[in-house]
Amino acid sequence: MVNKARLYWLMQIGGWTLYAAVQIGVAIASVGTISTQRVIFLTYEAFFCFLLTHFFRTYMNNNRWLSWGMPRLIPRVLLAVWLLGVVMYFLRIPVSLPLGLFSQSVVFDPKNILGLSLVYAFFFFLWSVFYFIYNYFERYNKSLKMEASIKQIELSNLKSQLNPHFIFNALNSIRALVDENPEKSKQAINQLANILRNSLVTEKKGLTKFGDELKVVRDYLGLESIRFEERLKIELEIDPNSKNFLVPPLMIQTLVENGVKHGISKLTEGGLIQLKTKVENGKLNINIRNSGHYHVNGHKRRGLGLVNTTQRLRLLYGNEAHFVIRNEKDNFVLTEITIPHLYTT
Repeated sequence: MVNKARLYWLMQIGGWTLYAAVQIGVAIASVGTISTQRVIFLTYEAFFCFLLTHFFRTYMNNNRWLSWGMPRLIPRVLLAVWLLGVVMYFLRIPVSLPLGLFSQSVVFDPKNILGLSLVYAFFFFLWSVFYFIYNYFERYNKSLKMEASIKQIELSNLKSQLNPHFIFNALNSIRALVDENPEKSKQAINQLANILRNSLVTEKKGLTKFGDELKVVRDYLGLESIRFEERLKIELEIDPNSKNFLVPPLMIQTLVENGVKHGISKLTEGGLIQLKTKVENGKLNINIRNSGHYHVNGHKRRGLGLVNTTQRLRLLYGNEAHFVIRNEKDNFVLTEITIPHLYTT
């Protein structure tokens, strides 16, 4: 990547060198020949333009013109390029004298002063337009990169909150099994190890394959089945096309865990946890249904898992994603998520 300062000098030198070459070419095309004195004069002219625009840039940067709004900036730029045009006109005079190109009647003619000053002002105005456009796009790109970095930091913070939250609950489940059924506790440890391994692999990713996320969900439900036994019934209806989509790591597992923890675990008779996916119109629809009741106004119900899910979807998709939790008849809670246009080839 080209350094900004280096790029400026390349454009500055290259641009005014091109200006001198075009001036010389136009002079040759108009009369068929050009004198050495005229070539030297036009070269010095381009050099003075180079110096004036460089000093103008320094002045603008020192006075923070790039941070001004258009109503304040435009009149000042117009006045500045006009003054630069006038200064440029009179800078030509000392050069024309030793080259034998000076004519007092021509040089001090008001029409020539006004006309050529306007021509120089026009070139300085074009230079200013290119300069401001370049800086505008550079600042715009920086703002986009900064925004992306901020979002990535926020997502990383959210994931770092989710992992300890999940591990704590999983270890509590295993602890309850150690004395009651050591064999099942070993199975639970293997399932937890699989979940943690998957979590480590996806830790640096903003998204993961749905198939990998589904494996985590299966391991989690297998772990919880050991603890709840017959009290936990599981139904999975997965659209085969779901595997082509990408989802935020541990998002589905967190919502399933939320349904088990706040729904089924509160019911003496236990209940059902159901995960269904369907792909429609290029979007992945995820429905998680669990026995229980969603306390809309209950602050405990709106726990860390739901808050993180809402924030992650907002950061990744803005207003493109759909996420809602509502109560259904027959004492069920439905969590609906729709993720747009996130599928791999």
